[in-house]
Amino acid sequence: MTRTELHQGHGVSVEERFDWAEFVERYWDRRPVLYKCVRRAPFQEDEVFEAALRATRTLDPHLIPSHTQFAVGRFQQTTPGQWLPRAADGTFTGYGERLATSAEEVRAEGYALIVHAFHGFHAAQWERERAFFAGLWEQVGLPTTGAITTLFHGTYEHTPVGVHKDRFATFLFALQGRKRMRFWTHRPWTHAATTVLDYEPYLAESFTAEVEPGDLLYWPASHYHVGESVGKSMATSVNVGVPRENHRAVYDLDDLLVEHDARSLMDPDAGLARLSAAAAPLSVPDPATAGLPPVFEQALVEFGTYTEASRMRDRAVVQSLRTWTAGGLRPAPPPDEPHPLRDEVVVRAPARVLWGESEGVRVCAVNGHAVATALDAEYVCRMLRLLDSPGVAVRDLLAALPDDDFAPTDETLPASRSGARRLLETLESFRGLTRL
Repeated sequence: MTRTELHQGHGVSVEERFDWAEFVERYWDRRPVLYKCVRRAPFQEDEVFEAALRATRTLDPHLIPSHTQFAVGRFQQTTPGQWLPRAADGTFTGYGERLATSAEEVRAEGYALIVHAFHGFHAAQWERERAFFAGLWEQVGLPTTGAITTLFHGTYEHTPVGVHKDRFATFLFALQGRKRMRFWTHRPWTHAATTVLDYEPYLAESFTAEVEPGDLLYWPASHYHVGESVGKSMATSVNVGVPRENHRAVYDLDDLLVEHDARSLMDPDAGLARLSAAAAPLSVPDPATAGLPPVFEQALVEFGTYTEASRMRDRAVVQSLRTWTAGGLRPAPPPDEPHPLRDEVVVRAPARVLWGESEGVRVCAVNGHAVATALDAEYVCRMLRLLDSPGVAVRDLLAALPDDDFAPTDETLPASRSGARRLLETLESFRGLTRL
């Protein structure tokens, strides 16, 4: 292995071979490192552009999607206008050229496109990202509230928010152009601001790393940082953040007890204050005061029906299965539309399907999605074992079950042939089954 140091300030180690075990031993939660030309990286430029198109598609012509930011110079834009990518652009290069030729301010001040929850917009990209980070989870454990994925693209002078610090350890995958990341091991200013746009007075205490296409740059959550352009060139990168700091049990409790829709999961901080009572500091009540302390009373109100033990148990089963099968990356891409599976179709499970016992039902989950069935545990085990084989006909999976009249609106799929067929069709819509 060849290693060098970039000696500006503290420096960034440069590695030529990537290995998760060595990474965790030397760099995890310790210091930044730059890996040159990481093979089998999870992101491909054409797929990233396609995902950007899906992510920035908006039904409201007057609003930029809530998970998307677009800035010209230092000014955030609030309406889509001409700013968001279009299919006719073809590539990020075409997109940037269109903006530069149609807007003088873009040529003069640069632009920045930022998309949060980016892994939820392209299933194949999400699967490769999940497979890539599985090696890290084996070393350090699965992040229970999930990693985040963010697209950065543009010709901006520096990250629009300026110098800042996240609660996430960050992996930056460089796809296009050159980009410079500037770091400080501690907050370089003494006033109370959390971010700084004009950071020239603090450059002497910083150190940098430059990335080019194919590189992977990591830095711990402890480092203040800002992204910078190299010249006026266009740059595209995807960042994956793993929560490491300021994590409280209330985040996990909120994730377990409160139903988050895909939209709320697109904001890494959207749900963190939902259980405000549980997050509040607990004061010692006056012994003479009757009743529960206010913090507990508020918590009971917010928990609502989840004060019922059976409901909490059911929710824990479903959420645990969703989390494990999502591989630490939520929200997962939405399911496809289900399609009929005829008896003669041969299927297999390309991804591992997990299942668990809930209140009177079995819950099957794959790729971050779950479905409930009334099939008994023995039958579910047999079905999943057959799906794990090189291939099995649908008729063989259903042969031992009785017929019935199944209503597709039922929440729990019945223990019948039509219910089991719908279970298979649902798992296929989760991309958990493949037709051979």
